[in-house]
Amino acid sequence: MSCLWALPGLNYVSPRLVNPKDKDAHWFADESLMMNSPSACTRASLATCVLAIATMLPVLSAPPGQAQETSALSKAVGQNVQTLSLKECLTIAMEKNHSRPASRFAVVIAEAQHRQALAAYWPQLTAKAGVERMEHAPEFAYPATAMYIPSETITTPASQAIVTIPANSFGPGAPPVNVQLPVAVPSQSITTPAQLFPVPQQNVKLMDPTTTSVEGDLKWLLWDGGMRRGYSEQALGAEDVARSDVHRTDLELSDSVTRLYYGAVLARQLHEVGSDTLERMETTLRLTESLYENGSGSVTKADYLDNKVVVEVIRSMVATLDANEASAEAALAYTMGLSWNASVAPADTEIPYNASQVKLDDLVANAYEFNPDWEKLAGGLRALEGERKTAESGHYPKLGLTGSLHRYWNSYDGGLSNSSNLQGWTVGAGVEIPVFDGFLTSGEVAEAQAKINQLKEQRMVLKEGIGLQLRRLFVELNASEKSYTAMHDAMTAAVSDEDVTTRGYAAGLLTTEKVIRAQMQSALVASAYYVAVYDHRALQSQIDMTVGQQVQEAIGATH
Repeated sequence: MSCLWALPGLNYVSPRLVNPKDKDAHWFADESLMMNSPSACTRASLATCVLAIATMLPVLSAPPGQAQETSALSKAVGQNVQTLSLKECLTIAMEKNHSRPASRFAVVIAEAQHRQALAAYWPQLTAKAGVERMEHAPEFAYPATAMYIPSETITTPASQAIVTIPANSFGPGAPPVNVQLPVAVPSQSITTPAQLFPVPQQNVKLMDPTTTSVEGDLKWLLWDGGMRRGYSEQALGAEDVARSDVHRTDLELSDSVTRLYYGAVLARQLHEVGSDTLERMETTLRLTESLYENGSGSVTKADYLDNKVVVEVIRSMVATLDANEASAEAALAYTMGLSWNASVAPADTEIPYNASQVKLDDLVANAYEFNPDWEKLAGGLRALEGERKTAESGHYPKLGLTGSLHRYWNSYDGGLSNSSNLQGWTVGAGVEIPVFDGFLTSGEVAEAQAKINQLKEQRMVLKEGIGLQLRRLFVELNASEKSYTAMHDAMTAAVSDEDVTTRGYAAGLLTTEKVIRAQMQSALVASAYYVAVYDHRALQSQIDMTVGQQVQEAIGATH
């Protein structure tokens, strides 16, 4: 089978579809020009070059910019297109992307938890006021009882008393004056029998059913063996972890916007390469048609049809490139947090190329200071240290202070409703001493220490992993710089080759296959060059994200 037939989507002209009466039918019947001929295979390789351009379109995920015009497809669908620089895109993304506020709420939560932990250092004061109404007035029931009085004999000794009889007691003049008479009282005994006096049940009212009260309570933990310190360290560790997540979110967002921005620039460059190639190939097609119709003999109808197929394939590719450019602009706008129907066109026309000057050792050293994963692990260790302190506090006693103040109002004057009971205060101190808990506290301490040791080992793994990741990126960056140099030289040579070949073809010195191959080669090399520049910038962005300093360098520390 012909090599050309192996290319999908290419409806090449078959000899069986040629009209036998066609004056040029013999070109197709000629053995030397059949589809399995070397020249046909050369044309197939040219078509393969055309298809190769499409495969070089990257997954749109980078940005730089200075736009001349936006994608025609973006205009066609009525999108709201803005032309922005990279710094403007990053600033808008930091303000409008929804993943960033979500991560910052985690910091707010951690800070609130830290304040909760610090609250345990302060005395806890509560005040209560209210009115209570009981169904019945409370009473005290004094049970019925009997009082026993034993038998008793009372003896009075003999005695003598002076009795005064007032004058005129018995009538006028009798006696005429007060008379005192002696009276003798003999000794005597009085005996009472034993008696039992019953006392009935007594219901004593204590207070009225309605009582108004105001109370205040005080609780203050004075010493806890390090429990509160441990809880505070856990909260601070969680806060550090949340901040590292925010840092990572900012880095990932900055990296995504950067790569999408330069991806949109690359999509525009590839679109321009495709459009320029299409324009040159159409010019070549017109020249081929002219040479064929003039019957110079150097150009055949097969050459013309070859050129025609390539032109139409490129035209299809240009439409795909236009769609890719529109998709890149829409993806950039979406990542920035803009509306679904918005598009952002990069303000740059080229992706800047800056050769790396930093050393690998410096990158690794900075990563250990700024990498969010490293920060997150440090926060986790701090939280686990706090957990261990909290567990160790179970071995020590706890000392606390308590107090209360109350005031009641009740309309009943008696019972419990008296001045001593209606108002007063209490103050107390207490200590709680752990005696034996079945080794529960020792187990909790051992668990916390094991978690710390485990995380420390993971830190060593992370340390080596960060270094290895940066080493890989650094090697790839050096390779991309070499690829950039080679592709730059190749593009210069391809442009010169295309110019020489085109002029030679116009003079009838070169074949159609040669000029098509030169034009396709120029487009392919230009596309590869732009992709090499993009890959270099994307690697720099990934290194910045791994080190953890990308956001600060890109837009400063304002956010």
